[in-house]
Parts: sequence; structure tokens; C-alpha cells
Amino acid sequence: MAAPDPFIGRDILNGEFRILEKIGTGGMGSVYKANQTAMNRPVAVKILHPKLTNRKDLVSRFRREAKAMSHLSHPNTVRVLLYGELEDGSLYIVMEYLEGKNLNQLVRTEGAMPVERALPILIQVCEALEEAHRAGIVHRDMKPENVFLCTQGGLKDFPKVLDFGLAKVTEREMRPGSIMLTQEGMVFGTPEFMSPEQAQGRTLTPSSDIYSLAVILYELLTSKLPFDARTPIEFLQLHVTARPIPLNERVPGLAFDPALADVIADALRKKPEERYQSGGAFSAALRPFVPGFQAFTAAASVTSALSTPGAPAVAPISSTPAAAVRRGGVGLIVGVAAACLVMGVVLAVAVMRFMH
Repeated sequence: MAAPDPFIGRDILNGEFRILEKIGTGGMGSVYKANQTAMNRPVAVKILHPKLTNRKDLVSRFRREAKAMSHLSHPNTVRVLLYGELEDGSLYIVMEYLEGKNLNQLVRTEGAMPVERALPILIQVCEALEEAHRAGIVHRDMKPENVFLCTQGGLKDFPKVLDFGLAKVTEREMRPGSIMLTQEGMVFGTPEFMSPEQAQGRTLTPSSDIYSLAVILYELLTSKLPFDARTPIEFLQLHVTARPIPLNERVPGLAFDPALADVIADALRKKPEERYQSGGAFSAALRPFVPGFQAFTAAASVTSALSTPGAPAVAPISSTPAAAVRRGGVGLIVGVAAACLVMGVVLAVAVMRFMH
């Protein structure tokens, strides 16, 4: 019979939080549902296994996750409320509590997603990573398990990016005495979703996260990975040496816009410099294939420009590879038309108000 969990039912941080139940566990630690007593709200508390607190490398990784996530405030990144060390030496991170499923659970139970559902999810994940990339943080372990779908503010399929435990953070941001985990020649991550350079233990950049995101999107759309492999080692080898199976050849009878297939193929290029260079760049390439997102962005940009003195008429977007010039297709035409329509309506209203 297993020993009872010593944290369940325990008050921590001078009674500020009460641990209620365990909701997940892994090699490094466990995640608990807790109640924040003063505010009477649920939170998630991640605690490093006490037996691992003497492992400097794992302690460094745990602190790295808390440090990386505390720098981020994007709504699609799980919020860190507090982190530190308990009285017994256990390390903890207090985060917002989420209810829902991660993308891996969703694909396993529901199969492939339609484009209209998958792309908005990935675009929001891209935007969350854009904030991290601008802050000099590379996630390094993007996989379906680390994208959690919940309902927030009445919005369904609202993704939250989790687990920055392998994130690359600049050395000046690390706690004194911590161990850097980004040395060349060391391989971390999940083989099925690793970039070629990550599989080889080379230096990683934001475009490494983009490769992983492209693999996630590929799986969402087809319920399959871009390579047929049986072992983690084989996946690593194929990421480095093999051409991904083209999106439109992966599942018989399942066809996608060729321009969208081109976007995903560009994000899966072997050389990092030939991919999209940030989450924002990948997001900009995907948006034309979701007309609703494109129109919403256009309306927000026009409204902002008209209401803010001196604001530019067109908001700048992240740069994309040269190959992106050829990609637009029907989605881009619809997006541009929607943007023009919105702009025309707003300008007409402004003129009418001026005349009166």
C-alpha cells in the first residue's frame, strides 16, 4: 500500500494556501490543486520532489521554469503567481488553476481537428511564444502536452502554454549558483517534436520553437506526425536527415490548401535560418488562412489607428521568409477584402460625424 502523500491536506506559506489534491505527477515533481484561503480561489501548486532537492541540475531547471514564466504576462501563457522555497526545503511554483485538456489528450480522444479549429489555437500559441522570444526566452520543449485548452472569459479552446522547465534564459537572469542547461552537445526535449538542431545538441533559437510548433500543427491537422518512426532515436535521426512527409500526402483523402501546406513546410525546414524566426512571424503566416482572425485584426488595427493620435495607419507585422510572398491563396484574398470592408465602414462613419 502506497504511503499517503505528505502534502495533501497541508497548509503552506503560513496558511496562505491549503493543498487539496494531487492532479498530476512527473519525473521532477507533482502538481496539486490548492485553495488560496484569503481569496477563496483555486490555484495549482507545482512542488519539486523533496528527494531531488540535492540535485543541482534539477533544482536549476525548476528555478529556470519559475524565472522564465514570471517574466511573461501574455494571456495565452499560464500565469505564475508565486515561487520560492518551503520551510522543509521543497521548491514550489504557484500558478493559475486550469480546467480542460491538453492537445495530446484532445488528439488522442477526438482525432484530427478541422483547419478552422486548429489554426486559431496555434496562432494564439504563436503569440504567447512571441512574447517569450522578445524577452530572449526559447521554450525548448513545445509539444502537445504543453498546450492546455480551457475556457476563459467565455472563450472556448483558449490555449495556455505550460512548462518552461527547459527554457533557455539569458545567464544574467539566472539565480547565482544555478547551472546553465543550454550547453552545446546536450540534448533535452521530446524527440517527436525536436528541431534538427535540438536533436544534434546545437545552440537553439526561437526558430527551434517554430519547428516544434509546426510538428504540433501537423499532428493536429492529420492526427499523425510528419515522420514514420518507431523509436525516439529514429525520430531524432529523421528530424536531422529526412524530408517530412508532405501534409497533403499524409492521410489519403485528406486535402489542405496548398498554400497552407507550404507555410508548414517552410516552418519544418532543416536550417533554422530558413524558417520563421519568431512566434509572431509564424502567426502572421497562418492568419490569412483564418479569415475571421484576419478581419478581427484589421478592425482592431484601424480602430486603434483612428483613436490614437499620431498612431500609424497600419500596424507593423513580423518578417517572414521570402517564400511567404507566394503564399496567400484564397485565404489572403478574403482577409484583405474583409480588412478593406472594415476600413471603409470606419472611415465612412468618421466622415459622417465630421460633416455633422
